[in-house]
Amino acid sequence: MTIIYRCKIELHDSLYYATREIGRLYETEAILHNYALCYALGLVNSDSYRYFCREQVPQYEEHLTPLNKQGIYLTPARATSYAAVLNTWKYANNNYHVEMEKTQKNIPSFGRAKEIAPESEFEFFLLTEKNLKLPHWIRLGKWLSKAEVTVTELNKPQLKEGLFTVSYPLNPLDVMFTHQVISYDVVNMPPVSLILNTKIQGEYYQVDGVQLPARMKYRFS
Repeated sequence: MTIIYRCKIELHDSLYYATREIGRLYETEAILHNYALCYALGLVNSDSYRYFCREQVPQYEEHLTPLNKQGIYLTPARATSYAAVLNTWKYANNNYHVEMEKTQKNIPSFGRAKEIAPESEFEFFLLTEKNLKLPHWIRLGKWLSKAEVTVTELNKPQLKEGLFTVSYPLNPLDVMFTHQVISYDVVNMPPVSLILNTKIQGEYYQVDGVQLPARMKYRFS
C-alpha cells in the first residue's frame, strides 16, 4: 500500500543555487529538484557526498537507485509563497608574479545572485510503501541555507487510470517510461529539466484533491 505525505519547507535563510546564468546574473528558480531533496533529507545512503568527493562527477544513478528498492520517491518541490532578493558581489582580479612585482592594474569583477528570500515556502510529496520519518531541519543550496520541514500524512489514496493533469513539477525521466505524456511546460534546470502543468495518460493516485502519477521511480536511461 502506498502512503503519500504532503511535505512543506520554510526557508530560514536565503536560498541560492545557479539554475541559470544570464551574463553576470546567477538566477535561482523557485523550484527544488527532487535529486537535491533526496540529498538534503538524508535519504541517500552515502557519506561520501557529505565529507569527501574524489572527483566532481555526479553519481545520481548510484545514489538514488537504492530508493526504488525501498519504495521511496520524492517529487520536486514548487514554491507556494516566495519572494526574491538580489545580491551584488564583487572581487578583485589579483595577479601574482614570481618576482613579486607590484600589480599594475586592479580590475574588479562583479556579479549578481538572485536568491529566494527567507520565509519562502515550498511544497512536495513523498510516496512510500512504509512509514517514514523525515528530519525537521535541513540544509539547502550552495550556502547550506537552513530550512524547516513539516510533514502531513494524506488520506488513503485511490488508484485510478485515465487522462489527468498534474500542476506540480515532475521529473520527466521518472514518468515518461510508464505514462503517456501529452503536453507540458518545461522548467530548464540542471541536471534534468522538469515539467509543469503536465497532461498525462495512465495510472494515478487521487487523494485530498491531489492527482499524482503512480509507479514513479528514479530512472536514468
